[in-house]
Amino acid sequence: MKTREKKYPRFIDRDPYLKPYADVIRQRSEHVRYLEEKITGGELSLNEFASGHHYYGLQRLPDGWVFREWAPNATAIAMVGDFSDWQTRPEYVLKRINDNGDWQLELPLNALKHGQLYKLNISWPGGCGERLPSYANRVVQDPQTKIFSAQVWYPPLAYRWHWERPEPSGRIPLIYECHVGMAQEDGKVGTYNEFRENILPRIMDAGYNTIQLMAIQEHPYYGSFGYHVSNFFAASSRFGTPEELKKLIDAAHQLGIAVILDLVHSHAVSNEIEGLSRFDGTLYQYFHDGERGNHSAWGSRCFDYGKPQVLHFLLSNCKYWLEEYKVDGFRFDGVTSMMYHHRGLGTAFGSYDSYFGGDVDNDAVAYLALANKLIHEENAQAITVAEDVSGMPGLCAPIQDGGCGFDYRLAMGMPDAWFKMVREQKDEDWSMHHIWHTVTDHRAEEQVVSYVESHDQAIVGDKTLIFELVDAAMYHSMTKEAESLAIDRGLALHKMIRLVTAATATGAYLNFMGNEFGHPEWIDFPREENGWSYHYARRQWSLRDNPSLRYHFLADFDIAMLNVIEDCKKAEPQLLLANDGDKVLAFRRGQLLFVFNFHPQTSFTDYGIFTDDAKYRLLMSSDEPEYGGFGRLEPDMVYLPETFEDRYMLKLYLPNRTALVLRRERDA
Repeated sequence: MKTREKKYPRFIDRDPYLKPYADVIRQRSEHVRYLEEKITGGELSLNEFASGHHYYGLQRLPDGWVFREWAPNATAIAMVGDFSDWQTRPEYVLKRINDNGDWQLELPLNALKHGQLYKLNISWPGGCGERLPSYANRVVQDPQTKIFSAQVWYPPLAYRWHWERPEPSGRIPLIYECHVGMAQEDGKVGTYNEFRENILPRIMDAGYNTIQLMAIQEHPYYGSFGYHVSNFFAASSRFGTPEELKKLIDAAHQLGIAVILDLVHSHAVSNEIEGLSRFDGTLYQYFHDGERGNHSAWGSRCFDYGKPQVLHFLLSNCKYWLEEYKVDGFRFDGVTSMMYHHRGLGTAFGSYDSYFGGDVDNDAVAYLALANKLIHEENAQAITVAEDVSGMPGLCAPIQDGGCGFDYRLAMGMPDAWFKMVREQKDEDWSMHHIWHTVTDHRAEEQVVSYVESHDQAIVGDKTLIFELVDAAMYHSMTKEAESLAIDRGLALHKMIRLVTAATATGAYLNFMGNEFGHPEWIDFPREENGWSYHYARRQWSLRDNPSLRYHFLADFDIAMLNVIEDCKKAEPQLLLANDGDKVLAFRRGQLLFVFNFHPQTSFTDYGIFTDDAKYRLLMSSDEPEYGGFGRLEPDMVYLPETFEDRYMLKLYLPNRTALVLRRERDA
């Protein structure tokens, strides 16, 4: 009798430390297949299964309306709204239609009108309550009472798309992380239209080819940054209408800019009237029962990823945004919290045992794999990014090889390392080997999103990189006339840190809006503690545009930097030199040579960098006057190699705190 041969995930061949865990990894891969077969019954495709948004919620048919809801513990459900004076009426009472817990209401066309408000009155054993439909695609807040209601949203004319999704064509995703509400300069909540008209052109001019939109899924508390979601299928109405968001995405596509959304499937807001918690009277309908269903640090609810109805809801949500809004992918929030029973809290992930013990939620890992499979079946060019701090092996490996199928993992260790260096070490103690390790360290099977700082580093109570570097000098020394050693140092290091991070990014590169020009101060949304002020929930573009201030130096350098790294494409960076004593770092990437002198005082004359027998031309330097530098290098300088001990060497003038980019032009 033949025994079935075990198939081991291929990505473990690239890491010998994974081999002791091969059986565990293989079992996870089999669990993905088991879970897919469980939810599809072996009869539907995953794509067909993920169509709950076409069945549940309010659907307009040619001859009427049908509304369906899943609420297995409910004993009665009625739709109430302004069409019924918010009273329960017999004609709006739902009927239970199966043992699965599905409820249904059929109505004639004249029973509901576009724009009307409604909710559900749900009864269960021992109680009742108002709820918003779980699949509501439009939710609005009354400006006076602050109460949220679902809204009938079927406009007479459906939005007509004009532009196709942009083709990636092998480009490195240059991601501009955005928050629509705080993107404007006025002290208010910005709109989709304002973002489309005023901010998209700035992003295109800055050279970014992808935007990551935060806080799009509806959330009751504005200050949550959109990470406490209540209504997963509703685009936040505080920024405008669904059609206005579609117009924004369409306009981005016209400019060749891809659009990815922050997708929050790691948890849900604990609000009960607006959200999913205790929806049908039970705490375990969508979430784990007991304490496992509560996130102790976030005060939110944790999904049960082993429950077919929950997978139906979440997978349908992935497909909905791809289908309805034509987004180009997702950044999955809080992946670490999803994958571990301990939510990643108080865990250092210091050994491989952390990834393969009983703390791992195999259902969550399987869900992530199924979500990636679905997303890439729906759009083969889609981008998926995992926000994971743990470094889970296989997260970005192909699903068929035993991985989860993400395209990229957010390199969350990079900003941590940069900020630790800036805060805790003197400039003269910086290690070039440590910098190189920081910007190039990732698992062999994965691509990462490299970045210096995101919105996380700008939230009130923290500091942006520019504030860490210059502190109070920002307030009085950013004019061109002001003389300040702190500003000179801060601008120089801000440029160098961003360039070495972007120039080594082989996966993708990310920047939070405004950080490219050193946006001052932090982010703080309106709340009781700040008098409900919008002063810090905005972006001061006028600082970047003011020619008498130094902010535009950083912005102009960022544009030049992105133009340079676009030339690198997918070439791997190759280390040439990391001299901790001299504070000099040099590496090659494709036809470009990058040389950094991080030394705070010393400039070097005729500094030797071993290269090849080729002519190099200075493409740009961070010391150019147009970038706020001192102009110590002659633009367009040509360098010819010299021989030294049977090797070829370029001899360069390296001003202190300066980065050089040279292009290989031809053999010498």
